[in-house]
Amino acid sequence: MTADRIIARYRIETAHPLEFAAEVMAGEQSCGTFVRVPGETDELRAHHAARVERITELETVQTPSLPHSKPPKNHEGKFKRAEVVLSFPLINMGASLPNLLATVCGNLYELREFSGIKLIDLELPRAFAEKYPGPQFGVAGTRRLTGVEGRPIIGTIIKPSVGLSPAQTAELVSTLIEAGLDFIKDDELMANPPHSPFSERFRAVSRVINEYADRTGKKPMYAVNITDEIDEMLRHHDEVLTGGGTCVMVSLNHTGASAVAHLRRHSQLPIHGHRNGWGMLTREPYLGIEYPAYQKIWRLAGVDHMHCNGLRNKFWEPDESVIRSAQALLTPLYGDKPYFAMPVIASAQWAGQAVDTYQQIGSADLLYVCGGGIVAHPDGIAAGVRSVQQGWEAAMAGKTIEQYAQDHLDLRQAVEKFG
Repeated sequence: MTADRIIARYRIETAHPLEFAAEVMAGEQSCGTFVRVPGETDELRAHHAARVERITELETVQTPSLPHSKPPKNHEGKFKRAEVVLSFPLINMGASLPNLLATVCGNLYELREFSGIKLIDLELPRAFAEKYPGPQFGVAGTRRLTGVEGRPIIGTIIKPSVGLSPAQTAELVSTLIEAGLDFIKDDELMANPPHSPFSERFRAVSRVINEYADRTGKKPMYAVNITDEIDEMLRHHDEVLTGGGTCVMVSLNHTGASAVAHLRRHSQLPIHGHRNGWGMLTREPYLGIEYPAYQKIWRLAGVDHMHCNGLRNKFWEPDESVIRSAQALLTPLYGDKPYFAMPVIASAQWAGQAVDTYQQIGSADLLYVCGGGIVAHPDGIAAGVRSVQQGWEAAMAGKTIEQYAQDHLDLRQAVEKFG
C-alpha cells in the first residue's frame, strides 16, 4: 500500500484487447475521456491519471455475461476475462468515502467496452484512517457490553418481521431473554412503521430488558433498528442511549456511507450494520462489488458488526464466500488501527453449523444469530439456546456435533429435528 495512491483490483470481461480495455478503465475514472480535451496536459496527466498496474489474463468465453456491450469491428465472438489492478492518485478525491466510491465504482459499470466488471478488493492509504475513526466498539467493546467471553455471542431476530405491536414485541423479547440469549435484533423490515412506532416499541422492549438486567445482572444486547433519514437516526440513537440501550442497527445500503459515518461521529453505541440489498451488488460474478472491498468501506465509516451470512444458509451465497467475508472483517486494516468489526453469522443457522463455522473461520469472535434453529427447538426456546451453546462447546473442544450430542440432550434433540 502506498501513501498517495489507491489500489483497486477488478475482474473484467471484454471483447477488446485487454491492454486497451484496462486503459479505458483508467482514463474514464481519472483525467481521460473518449477524446483528449483542452487542458489535459502531459503535466496534468502525470499527476492525476490512473495507472494500469497489472493485467492477469484468465479464461475466454463465447457468451458475454452482461448485455449491450459493444465489441470491436471484426470481432471473432470471444470474450476475454482478466484481473486488472488500477491505482488512482489520492489527490484526485482526498480521503472521502463517497468520492472514493465515485472513483472506483463509478462510470466503469457503464462502459460499453465491457461485458463484465466487478470490484474485488481495495488497498486504501492511511489518510482514510486519519479521517475516519472506524468502529468504536468492535469485538472487544461488544463483548464488554454483553458480558460474553470465550465463545460467540448467541442471538436471534424478532419474528414475525413485521406486524407485532410494541406490547407483543416486548412480550416476545421477554421470552427470548429469559431463555438465555445474549443478543436480540429487530428485523431489517422493522424500523418506525405506523403499527409499531419506534419510540413506543423501544420503550416497551427496554423496560423488559432493564428489569431482567436488574434481576439477573446480565443485560442482553438489543440492536434496535434506527434506519431512517439522518436527523431521525440521530434522534433515535439518543433515545436508545438515554433509555439504557446498548446497540443501534442500520441498513447500510439504503442509508449510505456518508450517513453512517455521520452517525458514527455522533454515536455512543455500537452500530450493527445490516447489509440487506447486498445480493443486488454482488450476485452476478461479473458485475458489482465483492465483500472484501465492500466491508472496508463500512469499517472505515464506523460499523461495529457486519452481516456476512452463514454456512449452509437459506440464500444463494456459497460457504466459501461466507468464510472469506467473516475472515475479512477480522483482518486488520492498519497496524495501529485494526478497525475490527464483529462478523454476524446468520441465515438458517442452528447448532449443527457451529463446528464447521469455527474450523473454517478460525475464530469465535462472532455474533451467531439463529432464528428457527432456536425458537423451533422441539423442547422450546430455552432448550434451543442451550443447544446452540452446546454446539459451540463441541466446536471449541474439537469434537463433532454427533459426539457431543451423545451426552447433551438439547443438542441431540436439535440434531434429530434439524439435522
